[in-house]
Amino acid sequence: MPAGNGHEQKSSPGGSALSCTEHTVTGEVEKVLYANEDSSFLIVRILDSDGNTVTAAGPLGGMAPGQHVSLTGKWEIRKEYGKRLKVSSFHISPPATKEGIRRYLASGILPGIGEKTAALIVARFGLDTLNVLDSAPKKLAGIPGLGKKKVEAIRKAWKENTENRDLRIQLEGFGISPAYFRRVLALYGTDAANVVRENPYRLASDVKGIGFQLADKIAEKTGIGPSDPRRMAAGVGYTFAQMRQSGHVCMPSELFVSFLAELLNVEKPAAEEALLEALRAGTAVRMPGPGGAGMIYEPVMMRLENELPFRIRTLLAFRKHCGLALMRIPPLPGSRFSDEQTAAVDRAGKSAFSILTGGPGVGKTTVVSELVRRATAAKVKIVLAAPTGRAAKRMEETTHHEASTIHRLLKWDAAAGKFVHGRDNPLPRAVYVIDETSMLDILLAVALLRAIPPGACIVLVGDPDQLPSVGPGNVLNDLIASNICPVSRLTTIFRQGAGSGIVLAAHAVNAGQLPGASAAGDFYWIEKEDPEEAADVIERLISDRIPRRFGLDPVRDIQLLCPMNRGTAGTIEMNRRLQLALNGSEERGFYSGERHFLLGDKVMQTVNNYDRNVFNGDMGFLERIDLSENLFAVRYDGRTVEYPFAESDQIVPAYAVTVHKSQGSEFPAVVMPVLSQFYMMLQRNLLYTGITRAKKLMVLIGSRKAVSMAVRNAVREPRYSLLLDKLKSEARI
Repeated sequence: MPAGNGHEQKSSPGGSALSCTEHTVTGEVEKVLYANEDSSFLIVRILDSDGNTVTAAGPLGGMAPGQHVSLTGKWEIRKEYGKRLKVSSFHISPPATKEGIRRYLASGILPGIGEKTAALIVARFGLDTLNVLDSAPKKLAGIPGLGKKKVEAIRKAWKENTENRDLRIQLEGFGISPAYFRRVLALYGTDAANVVRENPYRLASDVKGIGFQLADKIAEKTGIGPSDPRRMAAGVGYTFAQMRQSGHVCMPSELFVSFLAELLNVEKPAAEEALLEALRAGTAVRMPGPGGAGMIYEPVMMRLENELPFRIRTLLAFRKHCGLALMRIPPLPGSRFSDEQTAAVDRAGKSAFSILTGGPGVGKTTVVSELVRRATAAKVKIVLAAPTGRAAKRMEETTHHEASTIHRLLKWDAAAGKFVHGRDNPLPRAVYVIDETSMLDILLAVALLRAIPPGACIVLVGDPDQLPSVGPGNVLNDLIASNICPVSRLTTIFRQGAGSGIVLAAHAVNAGQLPGASAAGDFYWIEKEDPEEAADVIERLISDRIPRRFGLDPVRDIQLLCPMNRGTAGTIEMNRRLQLALNGSEERGFYSGERHFLLGDKVMQTVNNYDRNVFNGDMGFLERIDLSENLFAVRYDGRTVEYPFAESDQIVPAYAVTVHKSQGSEFPAVVMPVLSQFYMMLQRNLLYTGITRAKKLMVLIGSRKAVSMAVRNAVREPRYSLLLDKLKSEARI
C-alpha cells in the first residue's frame, strides 16, 4: 500500500539551525501545509506522541495526512518561518488508527473520496480499510455515493499507487529520491528499475537535474565498480562538461587524463585507457597542440573552433559588403568626434568584419549611434543585438534604435531543437552591431556567424578587460590578438560630470591602482572587513540609506553584486536578508526546493530556456502565482513569461547576484562587497566588471587589504583553446 515503505531518505543539511543536535519526532501527519509540484519539498504539520503540534520541512516525498511517521532532523528558527524541524531522514508507516486512515483517504490520494466518503468507508471497515482496498476493493460498492464507475476508478488508482510504491521502493534503494522519482517514471515507465540497473549513467543525460555525480552514487548502489567501462565512458563525458564549465574548449592530453583520474578517483592508467576507448569510439578527438602536445576535444567543440575562423574569413573576403554605404554619409555639421572615434566609424564601414573596443566612458556608444545614423541616412538596414536582454535594452535606450538579444535575433525553433536562422536560412544582408561581446562563448559566436551572410557587415563591440564569457572560449580576446580583422581601440575618457567617479575608479582598477574617492559623489568606498558587519551595512544601504538620499527604488534601481554565492555576504544569504527586508514576510508564495519565492520578488533566469524565449541572465519580477494551475509568471522587460512550478529551479532570487551573472547589465546603483572571505574570487577583472555595471552610483564595501588583493591579482585563469592559432592561420591566407 502507498507510502508505508519503511524507507529512510536523506536531505542535505543547511538553514539557520537552532541547535547542532539531531532530534527525533514521532507522531501522525495532521496536514500537508505545502507541497511543490514534484513533491520534492514538503512542509507538514505533525501531531506528536505527546499531543503537541510540530512543523517539519524537507524532501518528504510520499507523505500524506494520517500516516504515522518518525522524523529526524535539527531544529531551526527563521524570522519568516518560525521554529521547525529541518528533516534529514524519516520513516513512514501506514496509518494505524481509524482517524489516521480517515485523514489518509481524504487527503486526495484517490479520486472521488473526500472527507465525507472517507468517513463512511472507515465507519464501515474500520482498521481493516486498507486491507479491503488491497484485496477486495469491490466491497466499496456498498458505500453510499460510490457506484461501479467510481469504485473502478478508485481500484485503478489504488493499484497504480501500489505499483508505483513498489517501484519507488526499488529506486529509493538505488538512491533516487522522490524529487526525481516522477521524472524517472515518466521517462522509463514501469521498466525504470531495469533501465537504472542496466546503466544508471543514462540518468545523467536523460533526466533533468541528475548529473554525473548523482548517477555515480546510484551506480555504486547497483553494484557498478569504480573502473567499470560504463562508468569510465560516462566519466569522459562528465570531464568534457566540467571543461566547458571552466571555460575550456580543449585540454592537453596529460592534463585531461589527470583531470579525469581525479574526478573519477581512479588510477592514471585506468583514466588513460578510458580516454583511448573514447578516442576509438569517436566520443573524443585528439589534435596536435603547441609544442607537439596532443589536445583533447569533444568532437562538437573541435568542429566549432575550426568553423569560426572560416566564417570570419568568408565574410572578410566579400569586398562589396553593405557597410560601404555608410562611407557615403558625412558626419553631421558641428559633430565633435575625436580622431579615434572618426577612425572607428571609418573602419566599421570599410570592413565587413571589425571590432570596436575600449573601457567605460571612452565613447563606444557614440560610435555605435553614428553608425545607426549613417545606416538610416543611407537606407541600409542596421541590426543591433547583444547576448542579454538587459544589454540589448540599454543599447536600444542609448541609440534610440530597436535592439534584441542574439537568441531572439536567430529565433529558436523548439520543435527542431535549433535556431531558425543559420547556414541554410541566413539573416538578410545588413550592418550588424553586436554589443557586450566579451560575453560571447564559442557556441554562440559560431551560431551568430552561421546566420550572417556574405555581403553583410558585422561590428563586434566589447571590453576585453571584463570577465570572460561564462561558456567555453575566450572569443573576443582571441579575435583582437589574432589581427584577422581591423580593431578600433578607444582610450580617451569622455564621460565626465556625474559619471566620472565611476569611470575613473574603473580605469584605476584596470591600471592596477586602488580606486579613489569621487568628487562627483557617485563612487563610495566604505571600509569594512568583518562579514557580519558588512552584511548589516549592505542591508541598511539598500533598504534605507541609498533610497532616502538618492531617491532610488531599492528593488528596481539598486543591485547587489557579490563575488561568490557562499559566505555571510554572498548571494544566498544576502538574498534571504534582502527579500525579508524589501518584500515583507508573508508566506504568499511558493517553494522551489528550500527557496521561498514571494509575489513581487526580483528574480533571474539561470539557464537558457529556448521554448519560453528566456535566457540565462535575464532579470524580471515575479508577477503572478497560480497555485490552482501550478504555475507562476515572471515579467521580463515588457513581456510576461509563464512557467510551470516544475521549472522553478530555473530561477533564483536576484536581489543579489554574482558579478559573473551581471555581465551585459547596467544598473542605476551597484553595491559590491569585496571581503577577504572571497579571496578565491578576488581578481582585477572581477572588480573592474563590477564597477563598470554601475551607471549613477557605485558603493564598494570592503577592506583595503581585500580590495588591494583584487587589484593586484591580474593573472587570469588559463582557458585552453587553439582558436587564436587558427585565427592567425586564417589571417595569413
